[in-house]
Amino acid sequence: MSQEALSEEVTDLLLRHIGSVVHLEALLFFRGHPSEFWDAQSLAKRLYASEKQMLIALTELSNDGFLRPDNGFYRYAPHKDHRPTVDSLADAYTHQLIAITNLIHDKRRNIQAFSDAFKLRKDR
Repeated sequence: MSQEALSEEVTDLLLRHIGSVVHLEALLFFRGHPSEFWDAQSLAKRLYASEKQMLIALTELSNDGFLRPDNGFYRYAPHKDHRPTVDSLADAYTHQLIAITNLIHDKRRNIQAFSDAFKLRKDR
């Protein structure tokens, strides 16, 4: 297992566009099947995720310019600037799975901690 740090471009992609492991798995799945169209329900079953999580991931990946939606189906169609970074992510994922998933989970924990800091607390 490689102990190399993730590249800046991969880290930036993960921090900006990958909200969960479901996002990551969906993006990499579409990259590996670029000519296929999938709906949220079918892809959720294929990737062992909930349909709700998958729909959120596919919608966000589409909004960020990685997928093209078409009547409830999605296809890999990254903006030309995203394609080499997604390729780098796919390569990094084969060697740095733990580093990538840790970054995603840490990001989610940090967002939750930030959100929790603003919750109103009942004074005793």
